[in-house]
Amino acid sequence: MTVHAERWSASENDGPVADFVVRGIGLLATLAGSAPRTGSAMRELGLVEDAAVASRAGRILWAGPERDLDRAAVVPATAVVLDAEGALVTPGFVDPHTHLAFVGNRDDEIRRLLAGTSYAEIAAAGGGIARTVAATREAPVDALARAVEQRLDEMLACGTTTAEVKSGYGLELGAEIRSLEAIHYASTRHPMTVVPTFLGAHEVPKERRDQRERYIDAIIEDMIPEVAVRGLATFGDVFCEQGVFSVAESRRILEACRAHGLGLRIHADELAWTGGAELAAELGARSADHLVHVSDAGIAALRESHCVATLLPTAAFYLRLGRSAPARALIDGGAAVALATDVNPGGGLSPSLPFAMALASFGMGLTLEEALTAVTVNAAASLNLGAEVGQVAPGFRTDLVVLRSARLLDLFRVGVPAIRTVVKDGQVVVKDGRVAWHETWRKQSSEDQS
Repeated sequence: MTVHAERWSASENDGPVADFVVRGIGLLATLAGSAPRTGSAMRELGLVEDAAVASRAGRILWAGPERDLDRAAVVPATAVVLDAEGALVTPGFVDPHTHLAFVGNRDDEIRRLLAGTSYAEIAAAGGGIARTVAATREAPVDALARAVEQRLDEMLACGTTTAEVKSGYGLELGAEIRSLEAIHYASTRHPMTVVPTFLGAHEVPKERRDQRERYIDAIIEDMIPEVAVRGLATFGDVFCEQGVFSVAESRRILEACRAHGLGLRIHADELAWTGGAELAAELGARSADHLVHVSDAGIAALRESHCVATLLPTAAFYLRLGRSAPARALIDGGAAVALATDVNPGGGLSPSLPFAMALASFGMGLTLEEALTAVTVNAAASLNLGAEVGQVAPGFRTDLVVLRSARLLDLFRVGVPAIRTVVKDGQVVVKDGRVAWHETWRKQSSEDQS
């Protein structure tokens, strides 16, 4: 993969001036069009053969057949030109569900899972979320921010250029604020586009188990207003699950989030059916996540509400749930489906969206094309970024994944280094499969991108 400055033979062109160009693209998956996609539209990748992409200040100016590049844009000698060497290029991947803001590990619990203990049993014995809360509460903001940055690097190497990141391992006002501040600090020091989500309703903390209503009141009356006034989160989320937060409790929390200007997300129907998907549709949530036990009524409600169904196949895999979300039924039922990694210390051990795509296709019935749509266009829509990322089209961020071959299937070959280069906002951040932004990357300012 060659990256260099080069003059294009476009001296007579009076079109827009590019500062970054990708040429030599064997096959470009633009995913251009409406967002989110449903039904058969999830298989439409907007493919262009022998393609090129031109951008300026981190935004795409033009994408199309390379033969038309010299008529579409001026490429001066100062422009950076990336040669894709005949490979497949896709939009940068979008991960719409992660829990990166934590310290510590739960390695012994993983071993207990492998020995046959269920996640519910581990949580009931004081493990799971509660254990990570205890460690994370002790971490200062800078240490937590470094942990988030390191995990963002792991994701970036796997092609992710935009990620949602949740709090939820603080479970009291001060610790939740510190987590969200750490997410913010990490986002200012890292190329990744980060969307912060407040998840104070991840669990009832251990010390408040006999004061459940008071804790919910604290979320609604103290945490949500403080998070909102500080501008620390874009979304609010709740773990609607048996033994965690009921549908009625989740409704109260999410309505408070909405009243304070936060978008809505919900962990729904993961370990058992609760009606979480139906609640998401009722409240106009942007995303209902997990959905392992979603009902037919829940699928219909998601279709009618345009709430994105975000599936987490790696969570079901690592937690050994014995079943996955009914992805085929969701797509055939008209729901918009996205995929995410659920990176977390207990059930989301892989930062790789290609791994999630492989599990979704070979274990849940998605086609290769549907899986790619699920980590680009639909994932972007679930974060209200459908006009910003997830497509290779004019006006979108110049976020690209360059494979080592022209075969989409190579992304699904687990363990094969399929990704050669990742571009974020028109800058190479992964080169030859290795994270390479630390010395060269510069955060694009709003002025640069205007």
